[in-house]
Amino acid sequence: MTARVLLTGGAGFIGSHTYLALLEAGFEVVIVDDFSNAEQSVPDRLEEITGTAPRVIRADVSDAAALASVFAAERIDAVIHFAARKSVPQSLARPQGFFDANIAALLTLLRVMDRHRVATLVYSSSATVYGQPEALPIPEHAPLGYTNPYGLSKLMGEQFLNQCVRTRPDWAVGILRYFNPAGAHPSGLIGEAPLSDGGNLMPLVARVARGELPAIDIHGRDYGTPDGTGVRDFIHVSDLAEGHVLSLDRLLRHRRSHTVNLGRGQGYSVLEVVKAYERASGRRIPYRFRSRREGDVAASYADPSMARAVLGFQASRDLNDMCRSSWAWETRSSAGLTAAVPVWSMTATQSLPNLSA
Repeated sequence: MTARVLLTGGAGFIGSHTYLALLEAGFEVVIVDDFSNAEQSVPDRLEEITGTAPRVIRADVSDAAALASVFAAERIDAVIHFAARKSVPQSLARPQGFFDANIAALLTLLRVMDRHRVATLVYSSSATVYGQPEALPIPEHAPLGYTNPYGLSKLMGEQFLNQCVRTRPDWAVGILRYFNPAGAHPSGLIGEAPLSDGGNLMPLVARVARGELPAIDIHGRDYGTPDGTGVRDFIHVSDLAEGHVLSLDRLLRHRRSHTVNLGRGQGYSVLEVVKAYERASGRRIPYRFRSRREGDVAASYADPSMARAVLGFQASRDLNDMCRSSWAWETRSSAGLTAAVPVWSMTATQSLPNLSA
């Protein structure tokens, strides 16, 4: 029987790409999203890519009754949990909201999963759990820490899940520590379109290339890196999506939990990203230096060897692929895309319609 996977936050940047990777791998997928940080037209774009309307339910993962109604109505075999806030600057300004969205909602999801005997979870974590790294590249056994509330929320989520696995041997959990997702689907129909400023570099660079911003602000030019700007491990979102499929497949087949990095294992500086985007777009991208941001680290890139050994994961797309696919998405989205299809809104007292009819 084909496994059915629930994607919380599945209409978002990484979630929508993972939806496509799961379909390609033969899974059935149900998306739950409150669309607080995803465009309303994403389901329509997914249908345009696949030829099939996705099963999409509008619900807040922190609403236990609404979430329980989803599990009661759907045959769910596993969950991939994307629904969370991720902006470091916003977490510094409003930490309470991050703990509500990233910790309280996770605990609600775990309780509902437990009641409905669903014990397979892939968890969206982050390289921010390494805090200020002591050595590069960063292996999974590196000391854990945090430099901002967002990182703390992800670290706490991991700790809750580790305790869950320790006390419940029937649970199988994959913790995936992302580095920096970038790029877009080759169709140009889905890509990174945050509804709030998350501080991610490539969307800001794209806005400068499109003429929406006069210049990119580079925070810090005196880091101990080759060109003085921050260095990060950027990974193509399609590679990242494929990593989720590999993680889920291993959990379902072997019931053994794992924690792995998902990155390329190579660092790119902010200036390198800007120059690569100039080549991809054919546009000049002005930049100006600003002071360092609180919570940022000088460099962070993965040791991806454990993901390769445990999951058979190997990122295949490079920075040029990320920039070219991002620019294809940016130019197509700026030209206008198809209108959104209706998305069912879920409350605790409502039943689910048959969206496949």
